[in-house]
Amino acid sequence: MDSRSRAAFLALILAQAAHSIEEYVFRLFDVLAPARFISSLFSSDLSRGFAIANIGFVAFGAWCYVARVYRGHPSGRRWAWFWALLELGNAVGHSVFALDHGGYFPGVGTAPLLFGISIYLMARLLVYEPPGK
Repeated sequence: MDSRSRAAFLALILAQAAHSIEEYVFRLFDVLAPARFISSLFSSDLSRGFAIANIGFVAFGAWCYVARVYRGHPSGRRWAWFWALLELGNAVGHSVFALDHGGYFPGVGTAPLLFGISIYLMARLLVYEPPGK
């Protein structure tokens, strides 16, 4: 992967960190059953469980960047695709929830950031680094 693709991947992980903070501050775990369930797997205190789950998620993204994408590991492109598609779905999902609720929904504020960076990363992976390169 070239330096711009690597930078886009890192930006996507940082955007996810900001997204996780927004979800925590506005208590996504109180309004979305899957978030509540995942939080409960880590702690009976949903706030703490949500924080633990999201720290782990962002840490996994950081590991993918450091150990796979940045170092040019052969699996780096696959990890970049995985994260780009995951975050695109995350952004779309939060936007749909906000539309369905007719207003703000935790995570929708940073959803455009996730959307834009994931689209940019996918474009770089498709146009600038076609498969097999």
